[in-house]
Parts: sequence; C-alpha cells; structure tokens
Amino acid sequence: MSTTQPLGRTPAAPPLRVRDQAREAATLIAFSAATASCLALGLLLLTHLGLQG
Repeated sequence: MSTTQPLGRTPAAPPLRVRDQAREAATLIAFSAATASCLALGLLLLTHLGLQG
C-alpha cells in the first residue's frame, strides 16, 4: 500500500489575486529603489571622503 496521495486529493494553494500581485510588485520596486539609493549615497560619500584625503 502506498502512502502517497493521489493527485486529485492534494490541496492546492489558491491563485494570487491581481491586487496581491500588484502589492508584491510595488514592494519589490520600493525595495529596489531604496537599495539603489543607499548604494548611490554610499559611493558618493566614499568619493567625497576620498577627495578630502
């Protein structure tokens, strides 16, 4: 006797709604923008400190 369940009985996750996908996309965009801004500010700071020394 097999302990695996047939394919028809496995619970499937409900598909994401469009608004959930849009929220995830907006979160990803905000995270990417914040990361890029922090990296740019860090490089600007390093450049500024390098010119002083």
